[in-house]
Amino acid sequence: MMRYILVGIILLMAAGFGWIAFDWYNAGKAGGAYGAPFELTDHTGEPITEAAFRGHPTALFFGFTHCPDVCPTTLFEMEGWFETLGEEGEDLRAFFVTVDPERDTPEVMKTYLGNFSERITGITGDPQKVAKMIKDFNIFARKVELEDGDYTMDHTASVILLDRDGGFFGTISHQENPDTAIAKLRRLIREG
Repeated sequence: MMRYILVGIILLMAAGFGWIAFDWYNAGKAGGAYGAPFELTDHTGEPITEAAFRGHPTALFFGFTHCPDVCPTTLFEMEGWFETLGEEGEDLRAFFVTVDPERDTPEVMKTYLGNFSERITGITGDPQKVAKMIKDFNIFARKVELEDGDYTMDHTASVILLDRDGGFFGTISHQENPDTAIAKLRRLIREG
């Protein structure tokens, strides 16, 4: 008897988690834009808002310029995606949002992104406004103090895909199979 009760509880929990995931996905698709409005600065020093995520498919990555591994790898992969997609990916836009605005000024981001692709736009600005954007886009980011007095940042490593209306379309995981990542981007370009 206890086994049936336990199985029932597990099934109810699974159904509940399934409903939450389904509702979250539908809210992103039906509710229009993902995240919330913001007013920040791009890597050229110009103002940028959530309007930059409208009118074209978007790949959005949160990271920082002092990142030793995940960020440069992901930005290098992004440039590879652009090369692989060629003309098919002309409408695709990519953005790199800092999780470390204290160090990542527009000038620093411009120099850093110059190592990867001219098609990736950096986003930085007032630390409180950046923190709000991070929260509004459901990104994990936290400062980790190092023994030498410096610090690093732990952060979400996935690329967020947004449709032409700025709605959530999916994600590409860190170091995801390149063929799978390209397939997701092609679907975003076609359907998003």
